[in-house]
Amino acid sequence: MSDVLVSGGTPEALAELCTRLIGWRPDLTGTLMFLVHGDRVLLIRKLRGHGAGRINGPGGKLDPDETPLECACRETREETGVEPQDARLAAIMRFVDTEAEDWLGYVFVATDFLGEPCATAEAVPAWYALGTIPFEEMWEDDRIWLPRILAGERLRGDFLFHQGRLVAWTLAPLD
Repeated sequence: MSDVLVSGGTPEALAELCTRLIGWRPDLTGTLMFLVHGDRVLLIRKLRGHGAGRINGPGGKLDPDETPLECACRETREETGVEPQDARLAAIMRFVDTEAEDWLGYVFVATDFLGEPCATAEAVPAWYALGTIPFEEMWEDDRIWLPRILAGERLRGDFLFHQGRLVAWTLAPLD
């Protein structure tokens, strides 16, 4: 953990996170895409599926033979009607859960795109000022890493959840 930028949680929870990551394999792999336009970011309110009711970036599960970038762009098109351009990998996250499926997540940021956001059967998109992101309606871990990637950092994160609550986490630079 010498390259860790920041961490949180009790010493016991951090130790459990480290132990659970030994030989770790995700149950699912997914993506998120954050479109940034000036001082605003495009977020969605998920209408169905994993995270329904929450606000987040567009994204979803990888299809067979699909790269993470292809998945992030496809999911963004399906959920917002917008086609990201020149997206860059901003983070790789491991979400470990003591009671549910573990996820490997690839997070992308794009500052250029084609089209105008529109509501779909899966999501309602809306622009938010970077200073007014509604973290209270998002996953608990988002407030830890999202501001950093929107500021241009590239991160690797590990997060441990227990009974739906974040109990430990680490962030490190993404090499």
